[in-house]
Amino acid sequence: MESKILKSAEVLFDLAYAEDIGDGDITTNNLIPPGENKTAILVAKEEGVIAGLPVAEMVFRKFDENLKWKEIKPDGSKVVPGDIIAEFSADFRALLSGERKALNFLQRLSGIASYANRCMKEVEGTKVEILDTRKTLPGYRHLDKYAVRMGGASNHRFGLYDMVMIKDNHIQVAGGIKQAVDAIHKKIPKSIKIEVETTNLGQVQEALDSGVDIIMLDNMSSKMMVEAVKLIDRRAKIEASGNMTQKRIRKVAKTGVDYISIGALTHSVKALDISQRIID
Repeated sequence: MESKILKSAEVLFDLAYAEDIGDGDITTNNLIPPGENKTAILVAKEEGVIAGLPVAEMVFRKFDENLKWKEIKPDGSKVVPGDIIAEFSADFRALLSGERKALNFLQRLSGIASYANRCMKEVEGTKVEILDTRKTLPGYRHLDKYAVRMGGASNHRFGLYDMVMIKDNHIQVAGGIKQAVDAIHKKIPKSIKIEVETTNLGQVQEALDSGVDIIMLDNMSSKMMVEAVKLIDRRAKIEASGNMTQKRIRKVAKTGVDYISIGALTHSVKALDISQRIID
């Protein structure tokens, strides 16, 4: 895991610690004497893909710097119910006080990776690349997008700073797609890609005439997408977006688009069921 991702996680850990621990874990600290070491395991309770183990390790190490940690199913690994994901030893208080925070990170990120992996299976045998969006939990952008990659999918732009995306409100303010693209071209380096959101074939043609890099087909029917792909004729990359459910993406992939972006990868996360067990 990249250092910048762990740095993001450390900021989030500080918030999680403050809201969960507060002045102290009054249950654990009044039941468990300090200095008693125990061993625990993380166990998968459903099928999926793991993401976030380095973050879980970081959480427990914050509570006990002498933590002994062994990953058994590293990030990106597929698991089934009963699989042991990691085994670790630390102060018993650390294991109990750190448990929920570690699992909150691990279950969320593994849920994202698992859904991304299921979506990738839907487009097997096609050239389509599954992309995420900016619809991430605030503060979790780097972590959420890392989890998408662990599931085998790819990242779209990280923020408003690294790629131009001209959407409906931009088009309205500028007076049209051509006007918006021309204005942008005057102010940014040519190395920065420009994508335009379109909702009909007229806009697709205008985007083509403007020489953009990527044309987004937003909330179009599959039939219209087929027509748009023919019109574009490989003169720009094509992204399909809007209402991209797991059930629909196979049909969309067959229209000939290059990318399918799915907001639900990160905005509608179902956490992967993982538990912690004390074994010694």
